[in-house]
Amino acid sequence: MIKADRARIEAASLSDDALACDGAFTVTHTMASGSSGTPDIPLVVCRPTATTAPHGVILHIHGGGMVAGTHHSVEIIGDLERAEALGLAVVGVGYRLAPEHPHPAPVEDCYTALRWVTAQSVELGFPAGQVVVSGPSAGGGLAAGLALLARDRHGPPILGQMLICPMLDDSCDSASSRQFDGRGIWDRTSNITGWDALLGDQRRTAPTSPYAAALRASDLTGLPPAYIDVGSAEALRDEAVAYADRIWSAGGRAELHVWSGAFHSFDEWVPQATISRTAKRARLDWLRRLLAEGRQG
Repeated sequence: MIKADRARIEAASLSDDALACDGAFTVTHTMASGSSGTPDIPLVVCRPTATTAPHGVILHIHGGGMVAGTHHSVEIIGDLERAEALGLAVVGVGYRLAPEHPHPAPVEDCYTALRWVTAQSVELGFPAGQVVVSGPSAGGGLAAGLALLARDRHGPPILGQMLICPMLDDSCDSASSRQFDGRGIWDRTSNITGWDALLGDQRRTAPTSPYAAALRASDLTGLPPAYIDVGSAEALRDEAVAYADRIWSAGGRAELHVWSGAFHSFDEWVPQATISRTAKRARLDWLRRLLAEGRQG
């Protein structure tokens, strides 16, 4: 499964011309220096051509079940569309993949990228503190873990976190997980495969780190505002709902959308469907409000 997923996603990865979105962005590639003993992390940087001073940056963390995907996978298009509409830059993170690189490698790579983006704020031309972390599926889970990690390390500030059909719970034991066991493009078996690759035996024998599975966090205070959306007809439904509820219970801010009848990554597979276009508008509207608040703050 892992080998096939990697080959399929790699075959559909985007060229620099495609990432440029008909000239809306200037595309460059760079490396972010890892901490001692860790490799440098590849990044793709998409700067808007319509302005020399982006209003902020979306740090895009790709999906792929923790085991596949690249920083120029096709799913980055959603963040590029939002960035073009709002005058933002997008930086895609080429984090290391499990099982060759289990937790904490992926989330640590994302933290390296966050530090790089923040350090480059002057060069990239955006105001400090205007970084939104965003990702679908595994990328959404890593974005949530990254927000927790940055909070606990008193690291670079994050303006908001956009978590789209996120992987948040390694137990794979919710009602929706069992409801969609053997059904859908990302079912319970796929989910278990991804979590086992990331955590190995620790998934079943030891307390799971909240930086790997954010729903395991005992403290959800002090997090940046979250946008969480998920389909009602997918295995990850209940953990997304539970995460939003726990953020609210901790006094935090979360906007939750459960799209009726929608399946995992529905907007990528049927982008012109009414429900997909509605979901995309909702994400854009949230991001626009968040950035306006950030500028006022």
